[in-house]
Amino acid sequence: MATSPRPPSDRVAGHRLDQVEAWVLHTLPFRETSLLVDAFTAAHGRISLAARGARRPASALRGMLLPFQKVSLSWYGRGEVKTLHGAEWLSLAAGLGGRALICGFYLNELLTRLLPREDPHPTLYAAYESALTQLPHAPCVDAVLRPFELALLADLGYGLDLGHEAGGQMPVVADADYSYLPERGLVRSGPRGGEGRGVLVTGTTLLAMQIGDYADVATRREALRLLRGALGHYLGERPLLSREMLAPFQD
Repeated sequence: MATSPRPPSDRVAGHRLDQVEAWVLHTLPFRETSLLVDAFTAAHGRISLAARGARRPASALRGMLLPFQKVSLSWYGRGEVKTLHGAEWLSLAAGLGGRALICGFYLNELLTRLLPREDPHPTLYAAYESALTQLPHAPCVDAVLRPFELALLADLGYGLDLGHEAGGQMPVVADADYSYLPERGLVRSGPRGGEGRGVLVTGTTLLAMQIGDYADVATRREALRLLRGALGHYLGERPLLSREMLAPFQD
């Protein structure tokens, strides 16, 4: 699970990389004029960088190191926080505003909280980029957020098998109810299964999620509850700030 970065040592250098495509996820003030930057790359995963002088009024980095900017980054260093020595602006996620913007911050917060540093996730990188493109025009943001959450869990090794009960033998059926148990999977509820713990979800919702169909309100509500429970197991007790901002927009 992601942890708070330690500032880099000025004496650490080496392992220089140049012109790596990345999305800026998050920044924090560092010392008087610098920034700590979290960025997401396809080849190097999530990286933490110290951008020295980036908060100075004359710095060319001031408007470049912002969330939802795609940039080309160059850095060096051997510690968990590298030193940024160059950046070029490539593009930005266009059209993010209102609910779509909050959804974007939600994606960024998930990545910064759950992705370990320097662990490549090229498939998840593509899913993130696709989600940013879809959000501004999506009539139903659930159809963007839920597949991304599933992709994130799968890439971290915690994937949900929506089509089978725990153990992978019995297929999910539409007219049955299930409990999702973290670290175990889906267990049939009721007289046959006898499991009352975990997050309750219907077979109808699970099968709809398999094909990315979130048109039904009940499906959206159950899918939200299911994935909130699945992610919450790995996020821990500290709440997601963006999730609180999203609450007024949810069904």
